[in-house]
Amino acid sequence: MPKMGESVAEATIIKWLKKEGDAIALDEPLLEIATDKVDSEIPSTAAGIVGKLLFKEGEVVQVGKVVALIDGDGAVKGANAGTAGAAVNSGANSIAKAVASVSAGTSLSQASASVTANAAVSNAVATRFYSPLVKTIAKEEGISMAELESLKGSGAEGRVTKNDVLDFIKNRANGHGGAVTTSATATTSAATFSAASTSPIAPAAWVSGEDEVIEMDRMRKLIADHMVMSKKVAPHVTSFVEVDVTRIVKWREKIKTQLEKQGEKFTLTPIFIEAIVKAIKDFPMINVSVDGTKIIIHKSINIGMAAALPTGNLIVPVIKNAERLNLLGISRAVNDLTARARLNKLLPDEIKGGTYTMSNVGTFGNVMGTPIINQPQVAIMAIGAVRKKPVVVETPEGDTIAIRQMAFLSHSYDHRVVDGALGGSFVRRVADYLEQFDTNRTL
Repeated sequence: MPKMGESVAEATIIKWLKKEGDAIALDEPLLEIATDKVDSEIPSTAAGIVGKLLFKEGEVVQVGKVVALIDGDGAVKGANAGTAGAAVNSGANSIAKAVASVSAGTSLSQASASVTANAAVSNAVATRFYSPLVKTIAKEEGISMAELESLKGSGAEGRVTKNDVLDFIKNRANGHGGAVTTSATATTSAATFSAASTSPIAPAAWVSGEDEVIEMDRMRKLIADHMVMSKKVAPHVTSFVEVDVTRIVKWREKIKTQLEKQGEKFTLTPIFIEAIVKAIKDFPMINVSVDGTKIIIHKSINIGMAAALPTGNLIVPVIKNAERLNLLGISRAVNDLTARARLNKLLPDEIKGGTYTMSNVGTFGNVMGTPIINQPQVAIMAIGAVRKKPVVVETPEGDTIAIRQMAFLSHSYDHRVVDGALGGSFVRRVADYLEQFDTNRTL
């Protein structure tokens, strides 16, 4: 299993595209994996015969594990995961890993969870693997390593899952012990998780006979975990500014017609992104991430665009190095990423590495919103619907009331590192760039 970005420890095998005994060419797709919000095809790095598939579809595999064996001369017989790893590492057999190095999107919930949980368990005695999410839940709920070791895991190879930990917490709250293994007594560890958490447990939902109950899909579960994690990690503050975009709307209508003749689609979104990029250059401390007590100041400006999918889920493709693009370049990037996001054709690298995120809630007719920060970033902006409103306009002859195209900008930021002066000044600067837009410019 290839390494898929910092802090990503595992991926799920969605589908094998080849079966044992099939011939495969170099770079031909071998399997599909899922990490965070993207399903990715992994090509073979060797040509030959698929000798052994070491994991089943739906299984979660740790980074670095051998997932399949490719035989260059068709001699692979009955290998297993244990001997496969030794064979590959020693070079004793002519077997290559049937996966390619691929940069997949960093798991948003795992990335932050590993930062908060790893330090707490670094000295704990563990005899099996625990995902960063499981470690974080255990830390927040005051579950000791001894208790964690005693849980009977329902995951692959007895792995403890999030649901196993949540069931243990529920049983403990009801005065019952968790599901423990009966084969051995857990060894008490000197290191334990912090018991200072007061996280509430959601009450059971009431269901009538006419209600329909559906299971969250994989992406919705990831989004739910990420949203809850972000609100726990960062104290959110939101500042609002109303901006006059009348000049932009009129200019865009003129440019749109010209570009449509060339087959180019042009919306207001690239103009908002351009203004955000300019403001970030003025306020670089908005373009940062937090790592414990350290602040990472990003030199590149990578703008994430929250996009709704036909399934109702959310994905955030990223425009890399947006500071190097002109307005037409930003527009083309927006159109390309949005179209491929809806078709589930994004590459793993295209949803990772964002340093600031924009969400256009106006698409749904909303005038404003209070967006949740896309961790590990420290700020996010929501663009409200553009609406005609009567507004007091100052002129040399005095104040007058005019009909203007107005929109609200909502800026949520992490109050650990972004104070009101910075957060408020930033959104005001974005509004200034929009209102001072040069309508004589060309693309």
